Formats: sequence, structure tokens, C-alpha cells
Amino acid sequence: MADPARARKLAKRISQIVASAIEHEVKDPRLDYVTITDTKVTGDLHDATVYYTVLGEKLDSVPDFAGAAAALESARGVLRTKVGQGTGVRYTPTLTFVADTIPEESKRIEDLLAKAREADAEVARRATGAQHAGDADPYKAPREDSEDAEDDEFAEEESRG
Repeated sequence: MADPARARKLAKRISQIVASAIEHEVKDPRLDYVTITDTKVTGDLHDATVYYTVLGEKLDSVPDFAGAAAALESARGVLRTKVGQGTGVRYTPTLTFVADTIPEESKRIEDLLAKAREADAEVARRATGAQHAGDADPYKAPREDSEDAEDDEFAEEESRG
């Protein structure tokens, strides 16, 4: 088991090497809009999982996830060779490419937050001018029993008297 700090450094270096190789050396047009987001390396440094995301050509166009996955799969050997040359480790880790779901999840969370803001605004709108259902002072005050007061007065008179 390797040192976790060493695994993190290797993962960062693999991310840099793969991103650079995709940008400058692999000549596949399906990889033009691929961005490497993260890399995780196992504790024994034998396997690396590379996370990527795909952007569309334009802001409103749908990204080609299937084409990018196929292009990364076909370039896996070349990228592993580049990683081996760039890291200098004894055993070059195998590369597994996984589409990163963070952009979709962040969009979903943003939509949920927008719904929550709308619901809060609706509650605030309904609350303006509303009154409480009960008394103004919801706490009960202790009762003053007239019998207890009379008994106390009688006890005081007898003690004086």
C-alpha cells in the first residue's frame, strides 16, 4: 500500500498528462470538447480512474458523450503510454475513463434550490397581513384562585390572633 500523499500526487500528475495528451497529441475530433476533471488512483497505484466531462460545441448544443467515450476508449493505450513516460513509476497504472456527473448534479441541485426559493417566497407572500390563530400571548398565566386567597387571609388572621 502506497502512501496516500504519493497516490494524490500521482493522480494529479496523471490528470495533467492525460489532459495535455488529449489537447496536443491525440488527433481525434471527438475529444475537442473533453475536459479532465479529476483522477483517483488506487492505494496500490495499479489502477487510475480518470473522470471527464464533455462540453457542447455551443452553449445550447448537446454534448456527444458517446463519441467522447468511444474516442477515449480507442486512445487508452496511447494515453497509458504517455502516463508511463511522464510519471516514471515502475508499474504504469491502467486507465479507466468515467464520465463525470458533477455538472448534471449541480444543475439538478440549482433547480431544487430555485424551487425552494419559490416556495419560500410563496410562504412569505401568504404570511404578510396574516394573524396568529390564538391569543396574542400564547402562554397561560397562573390562575388566581379566590379560595386560596381567602384561606391565606384567614391563616394570617389566626396567626395574629
